[in-house]
Amino acid sequence: MLLEPAPNHFEPSKVYQDALMGAGIPYTQFDVDDVQYEYDRLTKLGVEFSMKPTEMGTVKVTVFNDTCGNNIQLVEEL
Repeated sequence: MLLEPAPNHFEPSKVYQDALMGAGIPYTQFDVDDVQYEYDRLTKLGVEFSMKPTEMGTVKVTVFNDTCGNNIQLVEEL
C-alpha cells in the first residue's frame, strides 16, 4: 500500500501526517479476522506496536507504526 501523496514531496501532506502521528491517530485501518493472531504474527516479524490488542465495545483493535511516519490500525469485529 502506498499512502499518497508522499509527505517528503508535498508539504501539506507532511503537516497532516505529522499531526496524526503526534495525536496518536491511525492514518488508516485494515479489517482482519483475528487481531490477536495478526499481532502475534507481526510481532514475530519485528513490527512494533504502540497499542496491544484491546477490546472496545464491538471491536478489538491494535495499532502499529509502519516505519514511514504512520500509525496503522487493525480491527476485528467481535
